[in-house]
Amino acid sequence: MNIIVCMKQVPATESKLTIVADGNDIDRSNLSFIVNPYDEFAVEEALQIKERLGAGEVTVLSMRQHESQKPEEALRTCLAMGADKAILLDGPAFHGGDSFTTATALTSAIQRLPFDLLLFGKQAVDDDGGTVGIQVAELLGIPHVAVVNKLEVHPVSRAVVAHRQVEDGIEVVEASFPVVITCQKGLNEPRYPSLPGIMKAKQKPLNTWTCEDIGIDPGRLGASGAKLKTLRVEPPPTRLTGRILDGDTSTAVKELVRILHEEEKLI
Repeated sequence: MNIIVCMKQVPATESKLTIVADGNDIDRSNLSFIVNPYDEFAVEEALQIKERLGAGEVTVLSMRQHESQKPEEALRTCLAMGADKAILLDGPAFHGGDSFTTATALTSAIQRLPFDLLLFGKQAVDDDGGTVGIQVAELLGIPHVAVVNKLEVHPVSRAVVAHRQVEDGIEVVEASFPVVITCQKGLNEPRYPSLPGIMKAKQKPLNTWTCEDIGIDPGRLGASGAKLKTLRVEPPPTRLTGRILDGDTSTAVKELVRILHEEEKLI
């Protein structure tokens, strides 16, 4: 079985974010980056499927969307976890796009690879869009099941049975290969790369593909092909600190009523 996992490198969640001078993006120049946490579930699921079947190949596919990203590091992490090979889409044409141009680029690359199963994280934690995997499925014209927290693979019948949490229970969906699955927390517990895995990862193939390699017009990618334009990025409003009212209960209650009436205009 051939499994492709699409992985995004995102800013580490503890990073302190600042906004660039023109106000339409965050400053990525000094950020540290990690494998998108939801994509770790996708990588782990691919590895477990391969281990259960005793055969197959796991390919991790990523794209450099900004110059400051270092997706090679994230891809090496996935290889150290146990993936067989990695492919990086790289070049200025890929920079500055949106979810649609990302899906377009990934689809063009995927069409050049053998695959039965495509795995994505349910969303990236930097933009929380959650649409790329579904868009890839639509562009490929294949079925997809989103936000899956349990997956059964049946290679003989070439189908999967996916379980997903819905508002009032569990929805169980069967789909035939090839199929896109987006992975939710709870699907598995991602492994840590072992020392032997880290050493082996240095010898595994990590290939770089340009837009010419995937046969796509650069005008369909990046900012040129984007359907969305970010007008402004703003930090969340500063959270106000609480106030402590001193004195006995009677005095504090009177002061609270005064504040609600005179200052907050709530009563």
